[in-house]
Amino acid sequence: MDPNPKTHPVLSYVMARLPSMGPRFTPPSPAASAGPSDAAFSAIDIEQPLPLPAAAPDPSWSASSSSSPSRPPQITDQMPHLAHPKLLASMANAVTDVAQTRSVLRTLGERPDHEVVDNARAKLAGVEATLSKKLEEIVLSQRPPEVERLEWRALLAEKERECREAAEREKRAYRAVISLDEMHEAYARMLREAEERLVRMYDSSSVVAGEDDGKCDVGVGEEVNEEVVGILQEGTGNGNGGLDRVDLSGRRLRILPEAFGQIVGLVVLNLSNNQLETIPDSIAGLANLEELNASSNLLESLPDSIGLLQKLKILNVSSNKLTSLPDSICHCRSFVELDVSFNNLTYLPTNIGYELPNLQRLSIQYNKIRSLPTSVCEMYSLRHLDAHFNELRGLPAAIGKLTNLEYLNLSSNFSDLTELPDTFGDLINLKELDLSNNQIHALPDTFGRLDNLAKLNLEENPLVIPPVEVVKQGIEAVKVFMAKRWLDILMEEERRSMLEVKEPAQTGWLTRSTSWMNNFVSGVSGGVSGYLSSPRTPRDPYLDQQL
Repeated sequence: MDPNPKTHPVLSYVMARLPSMGPRFTPPSPAASAGPSDAAFSAIDIEQPLPLPAAAPDPSWSASSSSSPSRPPQITDQMPHLAHPKLLASMANAVTDVAQTRSVLRTLGERPDHEVVDNARAKLAGVEATLSKKLEEIVLSQRPPEVERLEWRALLAEKERECREAAEREKRAYRAVISLDEMHEAYARMLREAEERLVRMYDSSSVVAGEDDGKCDVGVGEEVNEEVVGILQEGTGNGNGGLDRVDLSGRRLRILPEAFGQIVGLVVLNLSNNQLETIPDSIAGLANLEELNASSNLLESLPDSIGLLQKLKILNVSSNKLTSLPDSICHCRSFVELDVSFNNLTYLPTNIGYELPNLQRLSIQYNKIRSLPTSVCEMYSLRHLDAHFNELRGLPAAIGKLTNLEYLNLSSNFSDLTELPDTFGDLINLKELDLSNNQIHALPDTFGRLDNLAKLNLEENPLVIPPVEVVKQGIEAVKVFMAKRWLDILMEEERRSMLEVKEPAQTGWLTRSTSWMNNFVSGVSGGVSGYLSSPRTPRDPYLDQQL
């Protein structure tokens, strides 16, 4: 599980020499210090590098090992400055994610054998096939004549639910094996990337290394300071308008000078891939700043003064150590893109949605957010919302107000996300939706109204509505199923409402008829009585002539 020194020599060297990250090692006895005896080798994991000291090797060891043809080549032979404390500390900060992932995998266990994984996949497919057969039998079962249609449908739904739950329980163990294998595969990719990153760091530091006296002066900070000073002189010495873009990414910066706030003409500032722990309050002086990238640093908080950047459109503070965002961030009304992913956030500011009317892209994935504030539903310009790998327990009831939303990723909230609100069907412009790796049992009845939906991922959910066999047929089948279900619900409600109206109509027809007749008779009687009581009209002269 630890990095192999043959395939990842630099990474293995760095992690093995840090007590907080490397494996525990019991040094050999003094008697064995002259050379690596069999006992010393037996105490060392074959997957780990030999425990070289941070400084130069011991002369006695070098003398004895130089004459021994069995001494393996060391990584420090190729990279003599690798043991420099400053460089080693920088490299350690760059591979903290590897150490954390390794710790998690040690808890979960070793990678399962390929045969075990294949067997789990086969078992999983067998469970799915058995479930499909049982569901088919349920669907084809005949309704007894003495059972009402609605009651029969309820019985079938209950049987289907029981079958799905039993299959789900059976599949959990197999899925756990497959997921563990996938996690180890991702860890292997992480090791390769970390090795490449460390090699690049070493190459960049070796450029300024002093090799004349055998001492390594990597110049961590010295070269950067000169560059920063030059930027400050250029930005503040040309009428405050000569510098509009600054790129300080990957410079291993630990401090950003307060004087940076004096470059008032700055429009784009890139501080990514450094070691910054804070951003100075003077950043508020960058009145024309439109884009700020401070990703992949060590930031634990953002300054309250960031809310004074009224022209800021793009902010990227991903891959830091943020636990919260300042409420003042809501005052950045020009925001178009906000990326706070890969942090330790547990919530978003309450009013974030009310005051960011122009926000189009919000990335909050890989945090610990349990709920979205209701104000998010007021982000009417929002088109892209990524909230996967959080702890979301649901969505605000008014989420359907985001009618311009085109992309939504709610995957991998696992056991926390179990249902979606009925207003979900109001997201009429939604084109891509990922709900995988959750505990959603049923899609909302309004789901069939998502006419523009083109991509849908429902994997790893204990879905009952729609059934798994419908999901396997693709997105169009799901949309048709949910649309038909919605129509059936509407028709059923209409039928029930008609029955409720019809029953009182049948019981009260005589009363209404009698009332109508009384009104009619009273009207006629009034006319007759009026006619009878009216004074006699004079005799018609013509009739008198005829008589």
